[in-house]
Amino acid sequence: MGHGREPGDGSRLARLLPRGLGDDDGGDDAALGGADDARVRAGQPATRAGTTFFLAGYLVAWTGYGLLAFAVYRALRAAAPAFFRWDSGGRYLAGAAVAAAGLYELTPLKSVCLRQCRTPLHFVLGRWRPGRLGALRMGTEHGAYCVGCCFGLMLLLFVLGLMSLVWMVLVAALVFAEKVLPLGDRLPRAVAAALVAVGLWVAIAPATVPGLTRPMETSSAGR
Repeated sequence: MGHGREPGDGSRLARLLPRGLGDDDGGDDAALGGADDARVRAGQPATRAGTTFFLAGYLVAWTGYGLLAFAVYRALRAAAPAFFRWDSGGRYLAGAAVAAAGLYELTPLKSVCLRQCRTPLHFVLGRWRPGRLGALRMGTEHGAYCVGCCFGLMLLLFVLGLMSLVWMVLVAALVFAEKVLPLGDRLPRAVAAALVAVGLWVAIAPATVPGLTRPMETSSAGR
């Protein structure tokens, strides 16, 4: 059974959150009892507070991931700066990271996170929590699933160059395809094979990889 995105998920979710969450912080009045927004309490005034808190939680998850990834990168670079240089072990490390990102596409964790990320309405209905704090928690949880879904692809930007327009566009296209397209849940295997091949390419002949930036050399040149 596939996990395709339902056509009305986006618009229904946009209506559901503000109507269901409202402005109160508790009680059962705003709780959902089923799989349709018609089951939200009749007459609940539409507000934007619920949606705002949900999005805030989503941003908390992504901000935490970004800070953690940057901290790990800086710590590893400080511990062994010579190993990160492209004229020593840098290209092999980069190639291995790209290949690892590809292999991650095949893991059960990726599959679970992608399924949740492709069906946000089902996530909200299945993990409903009333009130603003409930919305914040739901947003954080859903954001965590999306981080898990995109973790490998985001790693590409750290490895192949945050300032590379080519790779930024490519990663964005892959994320969009996996999350939105009807057959997006079938893409991870193809993406995995492609990334493993790119990882080998980076390790063997990095100078021929289109759009590849070399952060170590750039930082050294700027000193």
